[in-house]
Amino acid sequence: MPTRISLLLLALAGSAAAAIPADWTTPIAPFRISGNLYYVGSRDLAAYLVATPKGNILINANLESSPPQIRKSVEQLGFRWADTKILLSSQAHYDHAAGAAQVIRETHAKHMVMDGDVDVVRSGGATDYDQTLPHFPIARVDRILRDNDTVSLGGATVTAHRTAGHTKGCTTWTMQTKDGTRALNVVIVGGLSINPDVRLVPGHGRPAGYPTITSDFDHTFAFLAKLPCDIFLGAHGAYFGMLEKLARQPKQGDSVWIDPDGYRSTIAERAAAYRQKLAEQQSGK
Repeated sequence: MPTRISLLLLALAGSAAAAIPADWTTPIAPFRISGNLYYVGSRDLAAYLVATPKGNILINANLESSPPQIRKSVEQLGFRWADTKILLSSQAHYDHAAGAAQVIRETHAKHMVMDGDVDVVRSGGATDYDQTLPHFPIARVDRILRDNDTVSLGGATVTAHRTAGHTKGCTTWTMQTKDGTRALNVVIVGGLSINPDVRLVPGHGRPAGYPTITSDFDHTFAFLAKLPCDIFLGAHGAYFGMLEKLARQPKQGDSVWIDPDGYRSTIAERAAAYRQKLAEQQSGK
């Protein structure tokens, strides 16, 4: 399992020259995860809807081509696209933020972005430290979020955690849902991998991706390791074995999404991969 996850995350890191994986654009039937939290993304590019009586929160607009797919999923669930009041994102890369401009145009949602990713969103990727990735349509930002800021609407609250490294403002979202009388801690991981061309330390005539990249990754993995998690989700379905869990859902029911052990092992695995890459670069490999 760890080897497979590593390969999947490496593949998802991609490059500007790489073809977009089919699972990033292939639709999947939307579904409820827990309480008022729904999945409205594709087979791998994750998008989430937090439904409230005062309108809805959408997490991730994905590719430039993704908004029609996300809209169809939202409407299949019985919600109105125009009721999307807030748009959030996991990270300012083209596979998660390129559709933001269209979502904002169509829904007039307030766009809220973590500090560190704001300039990248406003420049359409032109100011990203990793310039191997495609640029995307620029989008306005209505609110700049800071670490541990909360976003509230209609009685629902989502908390933004700056888990930087993959991007400067990479964001892990947490919230709680209810299973009867039991409160479940939901964690939507923003990003854990290091793109292939990114350096963690200067070497071979190239600088580090950005000056604080290693301290950011160190903080991210230390923070995530201590974060309470019942329902493990992420910016890509591959992060949390979504397709495999969906295949088990008919027998296991909604409890299939409760996976604290999978969360812990994934965080530990990615932390180890980061430390290995850091050691290799520090040794001059």
